Order: sequence, then structure tokens, then C-alpha cells
Amino acid sequence: MRIAVIHDWLITVGGSEKVLREILYLLRNQDTTLFTLMDFLSDEDREEFIFGKKTQTSFLQLIPGIKESYKYFFPLFPTAIRSLSTRGFDVIISSSHSVAKSVHKHPGQIHVSYCHTPMRYIWDMQQQYINDHGLNKGWKRLAAKLLMRNIRNWDFATSSDVDYFIANSKYIQNRIKRNYHRDSTVIYPPVNTDFFIPVEQKEAFYVTASRLVPYKRIDLIAKAFSEMPDKKLIIIGDGPAWKKIKNVSSHNIEMIKYDTNQVLRYFLQRAKAFVFAAEEDFGITPVEAMACGTPVIAFGDGGVLETVQDETNGIFFHHQTVKSIVDAVYRFENQQTQFDPHKIRQQALKFNRQRFHQEMAAFLEKHAGITCSL
Repeated sequence: MRIAVIHDWLITVGGSEKVLREILYLLRNQDTTLFTLMDFLSDEDREEFIFGKKTQTSFLQLIPGIKESYKYFFPLFPTAIRSLSTRGFDVIISSSHSVAKSVHKHPGQIHVSYCHTPMRYIWDMQQQYINDHGLNKGWKRLAAKLLMRNIRNWDFATSSDVDYFIANSKYIQNRIKRNYHRDSTVIYPPVNTDFFIPVEQKEAFYVTASRLVPYKRIDLIAKAFSEMPDKKLIIIGDGPAWKKIKNVSSHNIEMIKYDTNQVLRYFLQRAKAFVFAAEEDFGITPVEAMACGTPVIAFGDGGVLETVQDETNGIFFHHQTVKSIVDAVYRFENQQTQFDPHKIRQQALKFNRQRFHQEMAAFLEKHAGITCSL
């Protein structure tokens, strides 16, 4: 059996790349080929997340400077994903938060799509994407609206090529139903609870970690802590919003470029709390923080509602505003002695890698006839 694994792009490491790693791990004894629009992983990340595999990329790989500006080539993504040839493969497994699920399927193939989310910027977050990219006036706004409508129609049409959808949360299961009119099975992403382990002695700082892209709202967290100069915040990440976040950060905020999981773990283990302001599909990093015995201060919407329990392993705020975050931090400090690192970790253990391996292996064997290596 030949298996084609499709991932949107490999540029930085985030939650979807951690899921991809575990899918490739399950298929390590199978004949697999990894396809992606672009591949700019570092050698270290290549070994850790795709086991050193070579990838087959699209024509976008050849465009000079695309690594730093790939989002501006979004109109070419549909053509690029359809240019990847899966002819001769028996099964397609896509890891998709953008266009990977729309890869061309040939007769007789089975396509299983692990859906991190239907494309946010054409469905649920269209206006935010337009605003963030300065496309909210005049002809640019009209052109962006027309482009997104056309890609949304294409995205809906190509969803019929997927035989089986897997959603990464109940929140995304509802999005798949609403946007594609398709049923799906929820299999939560894997969290490496063997690597992210507790440290009971917490230090006097807060931490947040993410790809630095607009919808993650790290800028909002930075603004909130700029209004609390007596509280230290560590921001770990990299991405196009780095400069914007740096510009709104005060002296009590330290920005560290994501380097390795060891660095991330060090700060997650020792922080007072992990701060999370995105409306996220699932949110692996908050669960990694909980695996370290660290409580989470989170925006109470999206997939985080399925992992964080208010006043048990975290604190929710209910508006994506500076004031709401500030109020939540002070509320946390008034209650922080009630948070038990061992109880917080117990919640994270429900989302461990072993559970993901077992559920994915059972699904792939039942629906695609693939015997995975556990």
C-alpha cells in the first residue's frame, strides 16, 4: 500500500506540525511520501518533526523570498495544491488547516483528512484577515472579498473529495458541519506529556508562546502586560507579527525567538501561568503548559473550552480586550494558591500521545485498511 501524506506547508513549527509528526510516526513502517506546498524547515526541525524525510513540494518553493512572504501568495495556493500529483497512491492522508485537504484525488483512492480547521481566513475570520492585511478600503477590499468568495466556493466543492474527516476538537467538528455539511470524528491532537513534565516551584513571571501571526492576539497580551509594569511576561515565538509586538511591548516584557522544545519546556515549567488570547481550534500549547503543572489564563472560546476548566486548572476571560486580560491576571493572582500542579497535569494526561496513537491507528485501520505501528 502506498500512502501520500499531504501537509499545507513546512515553514515554522506549530500545533499542526506536532500532529503531522505523530501521523508519520504511526506510518513509519509504511511506504509513505510527504507532499507540501513549501518546505523551509531547519535541519533540526526536519529530524524531529518529519524524521528527516524528503518532501515533494509545489512550484511555490521556487519563488524567491517566499519563505518570508508566503501569505501574500495565498491566491496561488489552490493551483499549487492541485499541481501535486498523487497518482499511483492507494491512500491520501491530509493534515489540513488551509488547502491540503483539496489535493487532487484519483479514482479508487481513499482520502482521510485530519482537519485542524477549515480555512479560517475565508470562512470564520474573513473580516479580521482583510483588516490585518490592510485590505479594508476601496478596490482592495472588493478584490479581496471576490477572491475569498471564489476560494470559499472552491474549498466547499473540493470537500466532497474527502472520504473521511477527522476533527481536532468538537469546536472544529461543528465548523466542518457548518461549512462543508460533512460529519466528522473527533480525535484530539497529541500532547507529549512524557516530555512536558511538572516543576512545582514556580517563578515570578508569566509566559505565552505561539507563532506570531495576527489571529493569535499576542499583541493584545503584550499591551495588557505593558499596563502591568510590575509583572514580567516572556513571549516565545517567531513570525510576521514580531516587530508589531515588539513595538507595543514595555520593559517588563521579554521576547525570545522559538528555538527548541527544550527552551519552551523550561519556561512553561517555571511560569506562574500561561496566557492565551486566541480563539483557537484546539490549542496544544496550553495543554503542554498544563502538563508542566502550570495553570492557564485563556480567552474562553474555541477549543480551549474542551481542555481548560475555569478555576480548576485555569482562569477564563471572555473578551479579547486589554482590560479583560488585565482583570483575569489580577483574578488569578488572588486565587493562585488554589491551583495544584498535580491536578492540573492530570487534565493534560487525557490528551497524551499514546491516546492519539491508539485512536488514529484504529480509525485508519477501519476506514483505510492501514495497519499502523504503535
